[in-house]
Amino acid sequence: MRNYLQFNSSPPIIIAHRGASGFRPEHTLASYELAISLGADYIEPDLVCTKDGVLIARHENEISTTTNVAECLEFANRQTTKLIDGKSITGWFTEDFTLEEIKTLKAKERLPFRDQSFNNQFSIPTFQEIIDLVKVKSGEIGRSIGIYPETKHPTYFASIGLPLEEPLIEILHNNGYKSATDPIFIQSFETGNLQKLRKLTDLPLIQLLENFGQPFDLVMNGDSRTYQDLTAPQELAKIAEYAAGIGPNKQMIIPVDSDGKLLNPTSLIADAHAVGLLVHPYTFRNEKQYLARDYNDNPETEYEQFFNLGVDGVFTDFTNTALTVIQRIW
Repeated sequence: MRNYLQFNSSPPIIIAHRGASGFRPEHTLASYELAISLGADYIEPDLVCTKDGVLIARHENEISTTTNVAECLEFANRQTTKLIDGKSITGWFTEDFTLEEIKTLKAKERLPFRDQSFNNQFSIPTFQEIIDLVKVKSGEIGRSIGIYPETKHPTYFASIGLPLEEPLIEILHNNGYKSATDPIFIQSFETGNLQKLRKLTDLPLIQLLENFGQPFDLVMNGDSRTYQDLTAPQELAKIAEYAAGIGPNKQMIIPVDSDGKLLNPTSLIADAHAVGLLVHPYTFRNEKQYLARDYNDNPETEYEQFFNLGVDGVFTDFTNTALTVIQRIW
């Protein structure tokens, strides 16, 4: 830890992954508000679109796992099967609902091992409502809270006439987010989506990277490059032409073997920093099943290792745990 601090006196930013999703149903105003009170620097809304073109916060456009839509008899006939990013998915989809209809639904906890007592209490927020919350809470606590929106399935939404880029930038610019130094990052797993956004705004962009598969836009374009290919130094240099940083799966930084044991760290952080890219890995969680065996069920040990390696921020479901480690170190 001491060696890293010799070179970086600023702590990594804490990005509240879907809000305080370890404690409240994800992507609800209650989840975001709790994350802010726990000390988050940024809150992360995943954005999808309604039938009438409104951006709302859901991790997926298929909403049966995160809302009570399956229990609403009036929407029973909306269940359908669609091809989303090459996968056949059956359920209920945001693009088949108006905002007014979405607002009749309630959020529920997606993971069965997390607290279910808040189910059916909170509505589905619009992106504008999230921005409004951030502005109010920033004023109340006297520090600037950032937002870190992700565009979900942008190629798919564009294919059905509901592109995400223009509505996203319009909302952000109208709310005063216009400069590269404003407290915001826009993220995407697709590359073309970010390159289009770069032409629309000066706001900082983050290229998300998974430790398997390909960006869907590359698949559609017949480009064989995988996410792993994009971590090569020459590819990181290309990313740096349109993005301010990368958001890699944390196993791209410290791989884990089939027995759940840590392997040696890769050079990804150093390679990204060499071309001027920030590194914000995901997702840090407290539960045992998400921790490598080497951490002995102690999530703080995981944060310490990644902080020691020099990450610039972390996506976490448990803001309070990340903050505890940061306060101890910095």
